[in-house]
Parts: sequence; structure tokens; C-alpha cells
Amino acid sequence: MKTAPDIVIIGSGMGGATLAAGLAPSGARITILERGHHIPDDAPTRDPWRIYTNSAFRSDETWLDAEDRPFEPGNYYNVGGNSKLYGAVLLRYRQEDFGELEHFDGVSPAWPFGYEELAPWYDAAEALYNVRGDSSSDSTEPPHASDYPFPPVPDEPAIKIARQRLENADTKPFSLPLGIDIDRWLQAGETGWDGYPDVRCGKMDAETCALAEALSHDNVDLITGAEVTRLEMEPGSRRITSVTYSKDGTDRSLKPAYVVLCAGAVQSAATLLRSGVANSSGYVGRCFMNHNATAVIAVDPRFRNDAVYQKTFGINDWYLSDGSEGKPLGNVQLLGRVTPDILKIQVPHLPMFAARWVSHHALDLYLISEDLPDPESRVVLKGGKIQLRWRRSNMTAHTKLVAKTKKTLRKAGFPIILTRLFDGRVPSHQCGTVRLGSDPETSVVDPDCRSWDHPNLFVADAAALPTSAAVNPALTVAALALRAAKRIEKDMAA
Repeated sequence: MKTAPDIVIIGSGMGGATLAAGLAPSGARITILERGHHIPDDAPTRDPWRIYTNSAFRSDETWLDAEDRPFEPGNYYNVGGNSKLYGAVLLRYRQEDFGELEHFDGVSPAWPFGYEELAPWYDAAEALYNVRGDSSSDSTEPPHASDYPFPPVPDEPAIKIARQRLENADTKPFSLPLGIDIDRWLQAGETGWDGYPDVRCGKMDAETCALAEALSHDNVDLITGAEVTRLEMEPGSRRITSVTYSKDGTDRSLKPAYVVLCAGAVQSAATLLRSGVANSSGYVGRCFMNHNATAVIAVDPRFRNDAVYQKTFGINDWYLSDGSEGKPLGNVQLLGRVTPDILKIQVPHLPMFAARWVSHHALDLYLISEDLPDPESRVVLKGGKIQLRWRRSNMTAHTKLVAKTKKTLRKAGFPIILTRLFDGRVPSHQCGTVRLGSDPETSVVDPDCRSWDHPNLFVADAAALPTSAAVNPALTVAALALRAAKRIEKDMAA
């Protein structure tokens, strides 16, 4: 793009790419800055040993934990962001998630608007990401204007048996809404998609759907290998006047009319802190949320799991209540298939013959409970380095969810149940840190995702989420980004 852009979008993940797709038809000159590159077609994307050990895809970046110990975060810097490796579960927040919800260990605050405000943008996001699902199969599903664009991904035979066994154990499994063209995916390799990088072969991620749509317009430009280092203001002005980024060892700058930050919950906060902007409330970096999550492997010697992808149903029976008129517990969903290789990688001392036996007789699940926003759970900069000070919350609900799930699995005929709580130092479903709200004293952006401090700065990624709910956040990020795009378009027109 030869002339100065009207809009610079920082990041090409779920927020940035979707925002670009929403803005592209406006004709505005848009430049997307992405610090990573395209995953090459010949990358080892179906090799679990390259993905899960000495990852071929993760950066060599390190952050600090709360005790100042360095660790490698679970972040990926590629065109398409973390969505390149996501599980493609595209659930809406439940309608109740937008209101105040009392949990066992605290309160999840209300959003500044209700579900009905975001509902049409959910519809648009599901169309953009070609979601496969069945909106009638889950009793907690919020109202839809219409059903999903495509029917649900079918259960494999072993998973169909497992679903029936769980139904017989008095639960109501529902079909997960998924962004996956399963036929195209399997043509490129007989693996699941959860955790496997996509090279444009059937996964509906930020690159293959939203970014492709945005770049089909001549007014949209993508610059890769461009790491944004600072946002600048002119003295006496409230507007962000330039974006400085490093590419090929050289600092460069752009001077757009609007800047939209979509670098992810941690990096978006770090960029604002590094720049010294948008923080009159002191809330930049605060209220970091990261779902409480547990992996469950349920084993039955009589059950033969020969599934390839597995990840097609979930359980929300205890999402809003523990079943005894109590408080919310969370979501249960299938993990992608835990193959013998993956199991061996995760438990190195396990003999391979034992890993094969467990994998072939196991059902693998992922349990999610809401993490409540806490101002002391935060991202800070220490000596120029990112420090993640995550404080777990709401573990009473998560412990109850694990117990409920184990009891149900035993009733369904799985006598051996193994669990592992996910390590909090490795971000998963990270959100918060640049939260939206109606009070400029306790939020960073307003309900339209615009900075309270700078009229031409927006944040339209998971950083803006004021609550984490207990479902995968990707679709909510996409819906919020499409809504923000419309706000920016109207603002430019005015």
C-alpha cells in the first residue's frame, strides 16, 4: 500500500483478521501488521513429536511467572495467530454469561450490554467461519436467528457409542459447533485437528476464513515479520499518531488515522504498557483470565476407541448449576484424540505399550470452569520482560466439575479415570487485561472497544473480554471484532 493507511491493525489472529474482514468492504486503506509469518506448506504439521516436543511452531520467547522464573508460554506467532493450532470449537457465550453470575468463590460481573446486542454479530461470525453445528442439541444454547451454516461434524463410531453411554448416564451430550471441514482435513492426513497446525487444509481459522476474505479486497495489505514496539502520541494530543514496528532489523513507522490493537490478551497489554498509553484507569494488564482446565482420560478395557479426530460433543448439564440448585460449574467437551504418541510425550516414563493400551481404550475430555476477573491477576513489564502474575480463582467450582464428571463417567462404565490440571503458567484461552466496560475508572476501553483515553485507538481481541465465561472464547472474540469494525466504519464516515 503506497499511501499512508487509514487503519493499522496490529495482529492477524481471531480479533485482527476478523476485524479486517469486517472493515474491508468500507474501502478504507488497511494495513495489518503481523510479527509472525505464514506456516509453510511443507511444515511438519501432522507430526506430534515436532509439535509437542521442541515445538517447530512455538517461538523461543520466554516470560516470567509470579516468582520471576522464566518459562516458555503457549503462544504462537504466525499469520492467523493462535487460531492456527486451536481446537476450532466456536461456542457462543451463554446468554446468562452477559449478566452478573454468582459463583462459589466470587461473582462474574455483568457486561455493559446484554447477549441480544452481540447476537447478530455471532450470526455473522458463524457465517464467516463456516461453523458446523446443531443449535437445538444444547439446552443452554442462547437464541439464534437461524441454525448454524452447516450440519454438525459426525461422530465416529466409537464416539457415537460413548455419546450413547453418557446419555444413559443421565447427561445430555450436545454437538460441538466446529470450524472444520472434516473431509478436507482428513484428505491431508489421518489425524485430529485439535492442537495440530493448519496449512489451509480444512480448519476454519483466522487466516483461512477472515484474513482470506479481507485480503480479497485491494485496499487491505498484510506485512509479516513486523513486530510492533510502540504506539506514539504527539505532545498535547489525545490521538495515537504513529505505530512503530521492527522488520528485518529496521525500525519503521506508520501514521494511520486509526489504530486497532489485536495482539492477544498478553501482548496487547504489554504493547500499551510499553507505550505508556491508554492507562489512565491503571487497569491495563489487570484482570487477566485463563480458564481453569483439566484433562480427563476415562478408561474402560471393554471400550475400543479407534477414532481419528474424536472432538465432536460436549456436555453443559452443569454449566449454569451444579444440578442441586447450586452455582455454575462449567463446560465439558471432548479433547482431540490423545494418540499413543501424544500420551507418551505427555507422560515420558510411561512405556509405549502401556500408552497404546490406554489410548485404545480411553475417552479423552477437557473440562473448563470460569476464571473470575481479579485486578491483582495481571500482566506487567519487569525489566522490559513480560511477567504473568496469574492468580487462580473459582477452584471450588472446578473441583466440583471434575468430581461430577468422574462420577458420570463411572456410571457410563469407565472405571479408570486419570486427570491432570493444566499448568497455569501456560496460557490457554487467555483474556482480559484491556477490558471493556461502562466505567472508565475500572476499564480500559468503552463498550464499543474504543480506548477511553484515545479516540482513534481500539482494542478488538480477547484482551477486551470483561469475563471469561466457561467456553472457548474464539467466537466471542470474532463477534466483538465484527461489532467494533462497524463502529469504526461509522466513526470514519462521520
